[in-house]
Amino acid sequence: MNKDFFDALSELVETKGIDEQSLLDSIENALSCGYKRLKGDAFDVKVKLNKEKNSIKFSVVKMVVEQVENPDKEISLEDAKQIKRTAKLGEYVELAEIVPKDEFDRISSGTAIQVIRQKLREAERDSIISEFEDKENAIQSCIVRKVEDKNVYVEIGSGNVGGVMLPQDQVPGEKYEIGAKLKVYVKRVRNSGLNAQIMVSRTSPGLVRGLFENEVPEIRSGLVEIKSIAREPGQRTKIAIYSPDSSIDAVGACVGPRGARVNAIVEELNGEKIDIILWSENPLEYIAKSLSPAKVLKVSAIEGEQVAKVVVPDDKLSLAIGKNGQNARLAVKLTGWKIDIKSQSVATASGDYEE
Repeated sequence: MNKDFFDALSELVETKGIDEQSLLDSIENALSCGYKRLKGDAFDVKVKLNKEKNSIKFSVVKMVVEQVENPDKEISLEDAKQIKRTAKLGEYVELAEIVPKDEFDRISSGTAIQVIRQKLREAERDSIISEFEDKENAIQSCIVRKVEDKNVYVEIGSGNVGGVMLPQDQVPGEKYEIGAKLKVYVKRVRNSGLNAQIMVSRTSPGLVRGLFENEVPEIRSGLVEIKSIAREPGQRTKIAIYSPDSSIDAVGACVGPRGARVNAIVEELNGEKIDIILWSENPLEYIAKSLSPAKVLKVSAIEGEQVAKVVVPDDKLSLAIGKNGQNARLAVKLTGWKIDIKSQSVATASGDYEE
């Protein structure tokens, strides 16, 4: 170990944010293990790196005993006092070990480098976790770097931080080309041993929420609130919004001038349709709006149950239900109510509707 080695360690500590004492301790432990592998496990070996003197010291640790039975681990009181005058029975003393250069080279070859690499990985992991812990449940810009085993690997932000998007977090029909730029929702930052995994998603309703927060200043400032989001990724989203200030057009704020704001979100979502619903504290009014774009004639609730009966014009029944039931299904998710939709003619015949 020479001055250049210790200078290199100091540079790593400064540039990579590695804890110096932790790094020195790890190298000492690794060298100690290497020496024991070379000489045998019978020895208790201690290694000390001295940064000030640019030196390394190997010592064999032995217990002071009255009668030596295991010379590899024990030393007599008489011999111990020659090393340490105040030595007492039951104490441990350190015997300086002279390690020949060829043995030292065998011990240290690759050991320090291996430890440093591990510490660098740990520092990188800790840095990523520290940086992204407060970015969970937020959206980030990224670039697709690799698609492998159905997983999409992305580079997040400008820090060359990697994230992974599992198949269940990928939107059906979306193509993830290498080099493509897109926005993702950070689901969680996971500590997995020496690495940190950032799990990202394109299917989460949180992505839609984040896009609206980015595009609509009134949402960022709190003037307009997002009450609920129901989403079938790649197809359609319903978002319920509200403003406690009656002077603010909450829907208009989300749509933007000439639809600019919502169109930017639709473009990012590759054409996914978005219905912006004005939330109401009156659940029946809210349910009627949730079935947009269908016109609703009547909404009634079954007493004691969170079930609503909805009547729509005959020619709007298919629109209210939606293709494969999608519009009704999203309305149920958005409101949290079970919704029974009937056409006007059927409702009139059953006595549920009168003109």
